[in-house]
Amino acid sequence: MSPSVIAKKAAGAGMDAAAISDHNTALNCRSFEVCCRKEGVTPIYGIEVTSLEEAHILCLFSDLDAAEDLGRIIYDKLPDIPNNPEKFGDQIWVDEDENILGELEKYLISAAELSLDQLIELVHDRDGLFIPAHIDKPVFSIPSQLGFLPPMDYDALETTVLPCPVETGKYRLIQNSDAHYPDDIAKRFTILEAAGSSGSAILKSVKTPE
Repeated sequence: MSPSVIAKKAAGAGMDAAAISDHNTALNCRSFEVCCRKEGVTPIYGIEVTSLEEAHILCLFSDLDAAEDLGRIIYDKLPDIPNNPEKFGDQIWVDEDENILGELEKYLISAAELSLDQLIELVHDRDGLFIPAHIDKPVFSIPSQLGFLPPMDYDALETTVLPCPVETGKYRLIQNSDAHYPDDIAKRFTILEAAGSSGSAILKSVKTPE
């Protein structure tokens, strides 16, 4: 699941845009941008953050610097639990040619010391989208952790199936592949009408209408 593989798979599947959203880090976003430009795919820069409630949240940005800025905050808020590469795998970031640039020491699957309220403020302050991930799953979703979906200023909700079994009210729904392996890329996707081909235009089209 290197940035170059994701970009090539997305292009091969006919996708116009794709997001990279590693767990609790944005360090692969910069090389993802280069790889997407080569393949003619619009890059969206993301992080799948694990909140204090142990719920997974998609934080998506059209601005690379904003994603990286949030990534630094998230990493700083992770507990000082070291990764065990032999058990959990290497936590590396790479360039567009898959050369290793570095390795993160903290275990990235931990929950950051940021509540949902704190995280949504950080994301919206950086003009990003705050989207609860896979809300229909029995683990690591807001409903599975809290028992309900609290009313918040969500930009959309991600579901893996339609109709969604969770009461979603007024919020717009999207579907993503949530791919952890290359062959899963584009198995689920969302069709959006966006004015232009920029990441900013695409993200704005996701936002829930007033």
